Amino acid sequence: MTGRGAMAEQQPTADSPSEIRVFIDSMEGKMFTLPVSLDDTVRELKAKLNAQDSSLTPETGMLLYNSREMKDDLTLRHYEITPKCFLVFCTQLHPRLQGPEWPKGVGRDGEAVEPEFLVTDLALRKQRAGLRKSLTDKALRRAEATYHRLKLASALGEKHYCCMKEDLPKVMPEITQDFLKYRTVYRAHLPGAGVFQCSITGLSFEVKSAVTITYRYATWTRHLSKADQEMWMPAGPLFHIEVQAGVVQAVHLPHFICLRGAAAAEPRSTLLASIAHFISGKMFLKVPTRLTTSSAILVNPSFSLLGVLWRRLRSTLNSLPMHSLVLIFQQLSAANTTLHLYLIPDDNSVKQAIEKQETNWNAKLIPKPPPFNPLFFGCIYQVASTNSVVITPEAHLPFCYKSPKEQQLFVEIYIRNMAEEIGLFMTDTRNDAVIWRASLRSGDINPPACVSKTLSGAAFMKKHKTELCSRMRQLSTILLHLREANVINSDEEEEVRGKDTSQRRNQVLLELAEKKGLEAQEQLYKILRMKDPYLIADLEESS
Repeated sequence: MTGRGAMAEQQPTADSPSEIRVFIDSMEGKMFTLPVSLDDTVRELKAKLNAQDSSLTPETGMLLYNSREMKDDLTLRHYEITPKCFLVFCTQLHPRLQGPEWPKGVGRDGEAVEPEFLVTDLALRKQRAGLRKSLTDKALRRAEATYHRLKLASALGEKHYCCMKEDLPKVMPEITQDFLKYRTVYRAHLPGAGVFQCSITGLSFEVKSAVTITYRYATWTRHLSKADQEMWMPAGPLFHIEVQAGVVQAVHLPHFICLRGAAAAEPRSTLLASIAHFISGKMFLKVPTRLTTSSAILVNPSFSLLGVLWRRLRSTLNSLPMHSLVLIFQQLSAANTTLHLYLIPDDNSVKQAIEKQETNWNAKLIPKPPPFNPLFFGCIYQVASTNSVVITPEAHLPFCYKSPKEQQLFVEIYIRNMAEEIGLFMTDTRNDAVIWRASLRSGDINPPACVSKTLSGAAFMKKHKTELCSRMRQLSTILLHLREANVINSDEEEEVRGKDTSQRRNQVLLELAEKKGLEAQEQLYKILRMKDPYLIADLEESS
């Protein structure tokens, strides 16, 4: 199916020959999609927008299209509006927002200035050049400064879902790989008394003296019984923590529940959080000492396995807002441009698992912003594009929690001809509201020339197969790395180890990688370069 989805241009019908959809970006960062007729006046379009959001009143705002202010009495046809185009709704500055030193219509220096308007981030990027035609430079700078000041105030207000994360001193932990147990271990050296946050996991500790803390991610599904999973929902990563007793005064466990939004939807929802503490396989529940917008705090903790759970209530689960992430990866070995798009809770353990899997698939992350507002478990979100792309297996993504050990849900986006810029969107299937958007530009995507380089590993393995059979060493370490990268499984590892000579073991491994394809051979080549660089250099020089 094509990626136009719900965003696809509607074909004209006999009853409504000019019915199309347009996108309108508002001051608060909200985005609306509206069905309109080209014969609608700008005033009628404002009325439709006001029907969707009563705070956007026609009397206090104006619409911009291609940097031009749209006059209320003119039709959309007059402005040559096209399907899926962007309009920006700007709110004229209220006199009380200008401050006592800036009376309306008068600049700091007493000179007359033209009307000021608040504009969205999108407008600041795309409309700035055009706005300069109608605003003085000084007025435009003041409009921008006022907008960002109001945006910050909005983030702190009760009506906005944006949760401010704790700003704590960051500590970069040591990272070690336990290849025998296929896991990553973190070790943080805290310098003295205070509160410190791991810059990778978001886990924070309040300590009374210098201490070293060791921790790693664990898996909820391995420790929660089926009965517990029916009653409790993971609300953040599960951690295995080891530390000297009596030094940690409090632990801050990260969660992805939007408490500001949850409090608005259900005042008692914050009472539904618990901290799970597993001892000898048995779960004990503790009430958090305090909840912040990003973590659950437990004072005087004891350690083993700790994580935040949320009680499942059928009446509130789907209405509980969650912070989320959109991850996009380009498949470097694929033809043309192939992307994987994920929609996940803001859980760093899940994010790391996806990044690890995609790295094994020879992919690179394309950083893009998260959705505008919190999302809801159990809801379906649809991926679409402003350009002609192919989305498989389908354009719908259910928003849910899956363990880091499970395969995460994603859609594949195939772009045959990469344009200078391609827009991606995600809409809520319940109301067609746009909840996320991003632009892919030429600088985001690796050109096809880079793809050919990724095949050099396979070519190298084929050319030097005979020499590798006789000279490849450190087989045990190589096999561990291949298991870690999910290139081989335990049965295949045993098959290689079971051969009676080192040359035969090397031969079986090379043939196994060859059968698995180019990506497996590329992984083996990378491991050899890391573990036996002198052998690789010698073979490359000989050719």
